[in-house]
Amino acid sequence: MTTGGFDPNIPGAPGQPGGYPPPPNPYPMPGAPMPGGYPGQPPVAYGGRPGGLGARWLARVIDGVAIFALSWIIALFFDSGSRILVTGLFTGVLTFAYFVVMESIEGRTVGKMLLGLRVHGPGGAPKPTTKQSAIRNAWTLLPIVPFIGGFLGFIAIAVIGLTINNSPTKQGKHDELAGGTQVVKS
Repeated sequence: MTTGGFDPNIPGAPGQPGGYPPPPNPYPMPGAPMPGGYPGQPPVAYGGRPGGLGARWLARVIDGVAIFALSWIIALFFDSGSRILVTGLFTGVLTFAYFVVMESIEGRTVGKMLLGLRVHGPGGAPKPTTKQSAIRNAWTLLPIVPFIGGFLGFIAIAVIGLTINNSPTKQGKHDELAGGTQVVKS
């Protein structure tokens, strides 16, 4: 072995002139950026291809229908009719609880199941923890804020959509804040 970090007796050794670059670290620290491939290759998605913005949006629409149906069932159970359905508190808390429970237990919601998507935790964990899912979905609580909650929710959706669309790994700002969660095609 010579100085310089490579053995000239091993052809193609990393660091050797004409050799190959070392492979990316497959086990990054939680919260670290996703490892990329070699130059010209797309970034790595743990467990599948990154889920695109269109599929994720459609999954949210499907989940919205499921949440709406669930809210009617709850409202009928409490004999509250439509009054309870129009409150931001009820809608925000129900939506938040639905996403956190489904993602932390199943790794996906009903909409994601139907579209073949899955939420992975940071570093490729099979699903996010309850805390990571809560951070990831905290923006769904914005309707609770009186008067401007709907507007804040719209801004959050726009920021999340733009960051998903502009990310090579299709991770939104909410994924980043949750330590690096990622939605993938399963």
